[in-house]
Amino acid sequence: MGQTRTFPVPDGVVGERVDAGLARVLGISRTIAAQIADAGDVYVNGRQVSKSDRLTPDAMVEVTLPDPNQSRGLEVKPEAVEGMEIVYDDDDVVVIDKPVGVAAHPAVGWSGPTVVGALAAAGYRISTSGAAERQGIVHRLDAGTSGLMVVAKSEHAYTVLKRAFRDRTVEKVYHTLVQGHPEPTRGTIDAPIGRHSKAEFKFTVRPDGKRSITHYEVLEMLPSASLVEVHLETGRTHQIRVHFSAMRHPCVGDTMYGSDPKLTERVGLNRQWLHAVRLGFTHPSKGTWIEVESEYPQDLAAALDILRDPYSSSTR
Repeated sequence: MGQTRTFPVPDGVVGERVDAGLARVLGISRTIAAQIADAGDVYVNGRQVSKSDRLTPDAMVEVTLPDPNQSRGLEVKPEAVEGMEIVYDDDDVVVIDKPVGVAAHPAVGWSGPTVVGALAAAGYRISTSGAAERQGIVHRLDAGTSGLMVVAKSEHAYTVLKRAFRDRTVEKVYHTLVQGHPEPTRGTIDAPIGRHSKAEFKFTVRPDGKRSITHYEVLEMLPSASLVEVHLETGRTHQIRVHFSAMRHPCVGDTMYGSDPKLTERVGLNRQWLHAVRLGFTHPSKGTWIEVESEYPQDLAAALDILRDPYSSSTR
């Protein structure tokens, strides 16, 4: 049994979700706060609450924190990941080419492999900075998105890279295949993104969301889709998927955000066509510019080939 904390709801978190408010007040990650609530260990004015309930003014919160030696299922489990490649490695950073189906780190509701677990299984020692379940992680890719990620190995690298991502000095380039033909063929999407009001794991464009900026250019027009290069200025969760869905050009295969299921079936995808193709950053110790690139994985390349040939077989 862990330690129990009791405190009044601070004015600064009134109206926030329980998991978000606890994360701010207790200095823990939001995923850990959500796990605590899911376990039934959060009470407000003596009533058990869920992670999505809102914190009310003048209320007392009672939280039973997990044992410091446990993480409620979010501990890093060393597990080798087939197909994950190391594309750059030194004393400060390691850059990996992440396959689809791998999350960046342990999270609520995710039981599959993780980048952190794969690096641990390979014997890598990474930075201990950050929440326990996401140490060394300075940015993330969705489990359904493949491509390049940098992970901090040293504490110095973690601090410098976190600042670089915050200051938007990192070059993050993606390729995505979207339905239809975006007009104009080159432009910027500047639309705030926030959590979807009716679907916990979805996001949407909304006036009260966080500012989100996506620069794009169509590289190739196909009969029913377009290959697009995307430069992210900000890095919101699901940003590319949400922005192109809002333009009515969802990523091919992205059924969560409105892609055509018939087209998805035709190209044989079971995830969104989205790949982090290039990553560039200033090395945290050397000061030199590091830039790495990644080729399309087999499933995305095959889907692209099918759409390039309108007379190809409808099945793979």
